[in-house]
Amino acid sequence: MVWTWALLLLFSSDPSTAGPLHAQCKVDWFLGVGCSEAYEALVSQIKAWRSMSSCTTGGQRCLYKLQSASVHFIEAKHTTPFKKHVDNIHIRLMPFHFFSCCHISAMSISQTWYAIKDHGINYCNLYNLMEGSGLTEARGYREFTSDFMCTQRSSANCTVY
Repeated sequence: MVWTWALLLLFSSDPSTAGPLHAQCKVDWFLGVGCSEAYEALVSQIKAWRSMSSCTTGGQRCLYKLQSASVHFIEAKHTTPFKKHVDNIHIRLMPFHFFSCCHISAMSISQTWYAIKDHGINYCNLYNLMEGSGLTEARGYREFTSDFMCTQRSSANCTVY
């Protein structure tokens, strides 16, 4: 019975909206700057957006909370300002090319167990930090993700979310 339900769910879903079965996002970024510089920029941005005052002009660039941080790992939470949904953020920073470049692997996962679609909020949780910290302008900036890895990424509007 369980297998029948799982197969029905799998094959009845619209392939144009395929992606994770839970609201989440995984993104990889490659930067031509060192991981220590990227780390400092991301931690500073999380701290700068900790209060609701960052969202007075709209969007969700607020209510980030740093959980823990070391030069290779950052753990944070983001709370949506109106519905108060919480997403867990995990960021791993890995140096490469003789430590002059940084590979950032990041995930944002909705704590709401029943969340399936999120309008790209988990993608925006991560992208907004990268953009706000100025890292999207870093030398060699490259982003790798997809709708398969990020719930509703292609329809995400990060000025709203």
